[in-house]
Amino acid sequence: MKELLKKMHIWMDEYMHRFVTDDEEVMQGIRIKMEHTGYVTAIARELAQHLQLSEHDVQLAEIMGLFHDVGRFRQYSIYKTFNDAQSEDHADLGLKVLAEEMPYMADLSAEDAELVRYAIKYHNKKEIPADAAGKKLLFARLLRDADKLDIYRVLSPFLDPDKADQAPKFIRADASQLISPDFMVAFKEGQQADYHMLKTLGDRKLVRLLWVYDVNFAWTLQKMVERGYIQKVIDHLPEQEGVDVGVKRMWNYIEEKCAAADVI
Repeated sequence: MKELLKKMHIWMDEYMHRFVTDDEEVMQGIRIKMEHTGYVTAIARELAQHLQLSEHDVQLAEIMGLFHDVGRFRQYSIYKTFNDAQSEDHADLGLKVLAEEMPYMADLSAEDAELVRYAIKYHNKKEIPADAAGKKLLFARLLRDADKLDIYRVLSPFLDPDKADQAPKFIRADASQLISPDFMVAFKEGQQADYHMLKTLGDRKLVRLLWVYDVNFAWTLQKMVERGYIQKVIDHLPEQEGVDVGVKRMWNYIEEKCAAADVI
């Protein structure tokens, strides 16, 4: 597996660099996705080690992190956007890329290849299927956590209103700082919100913050807190009725979640 993993890293690096261009606006997004791929790969491996998975399963987690956003590159080349709603689901597109262009999936066992495909397919969906169980559920949860943890890092520099216009097009929204009513209800009730419905910069900040309720492992949540990601989003929320209720509920949830031991 170690040699296979090395070949996969080389292939992915070469694949990403096929999308390098002199167009700086395009490269802003491509560069973010390249860096994100590296971070998520490392986080997935670190989380797998924290969960005391076997070395084989740690390597599988690394493969999932490496390829989780492979579809982003073709997505942008075709549609000139990273917005799934305006183009194509990037996880499903990534599975097509792996099937058509990546020669090493066939070197995995049938079981391992299916686990990789399953985790990638559901890393960006609103939720994991209710019938998921065993290693499928474990790896889907692991990859979703690794992805979310790094997206907080990616979005952090663009929280300030004066920097919002510097953000790549795929993470921009209407400049209004106010949170829409439906999103505020979700926040006060401690629920996820439908990101397809976001309209304002305030919505975009809040929907990312609400990911807290979809984090699977205490380890991930602890990292988010330690790195200041959650507090930074909270600090940039508008002074709007209901925000304080949502913030209090969230911190109570975080405290309870982080106090529990991770189990698989």
